[in-house]
Amino acid sequence: MKRILFLFLLLIIALVMFSAVVSRLPVGDRVAILRVSGVIVNPMPVVKKIQKLSRDKSVKALVIRVDSPGGSVGASQEIYRAIERFKATGKPVVVSMGNVAASGGYYISAPADFIYANEGTITGSIGVIVQHVAYRELLKKIGVSATSIKTGKFKDTLNPFRELTPEEKKYLKDTITEVYEQFLSSILKYRGDKISEDRLREVADGRVITGQSAKSLGLVDEIGGIEDAVSKAKELAGVPEAREFYVPEEKTIIQRLIGGEIKELKLLNSYTPFFYLMNL
Repeated sequence: MKRILFLFLLLIIALVMFSAVVSRLPVGDRVAILRVSGVIVNPMPVVKKIQKLSRDKSVKALVIRVDSPGGSVGASQEIYRAIERFKATGKPVVVSMGNVAASGGYYISAPADFIYANEGTITGSIGVIVQHVAYRELLKKIGVSATSIKTGKFKDTLNPFRELTPEEKKYLKDTITEVYEQFLSSILKYRGDKISEDRLREVADGRVITGQSAKSLGLVDEIGGIEDAVSKAKELAGVPEAREFYVPEEKTIIQRLIGGEIKELKLLNSYTPFFYLMNL
């Protein structure tokens, strides 16, 4: 009896493994499910996956599972453009928001053909942030000073060893206003028929909102989860019998052991001072 039970379990495991392998084979009609999670800093892994999926003739639609508080401006914009290029092939894109899809997480969701969120999904946080921390007073107490040799008055803006000048504050304000306007334009390009510019500006003040509120505003299309998103993708692509598969995530051993967030946050602070990032 134990031998039969053991063989039965082996058969089940073999069938599950076979099904997982078959789902990844580029045959028949398929719907790809791509996860975008954590802080958005390095866009290349996601961009390359989207490019590869766009060339795969068996992939008829893409579902993007977004679970991100946002990240750097440039990285968010690169993923946004990659999604636009995927759509240009005639294949639909559906977004499924998880726990958080805020700021840059919402930015990369905006070009989707249809957006789902859970009632309690944290989204919104539409805005730009730049932060400056000054250590001058602390260093003065311990007898440390710093000098910058620069070629222009703005070259060491955000230098932590001194305070910002009024002129630098205006310069930073003008810059983030420009980036903020890019954010709004990117949303209105695909959501302008669902939310007016005036209404968008009212709520695009950095506040976070729930998925339910986002639906009422027109920032998302419907309340639902990943299964709803997959069904919608099949409907939009006209492939009701398509197989769905999850695009494998690529992580180093260190990332698997300690998680990717620590490395990502270091990169975020190293590469850019401008963030599409939720900041509570």
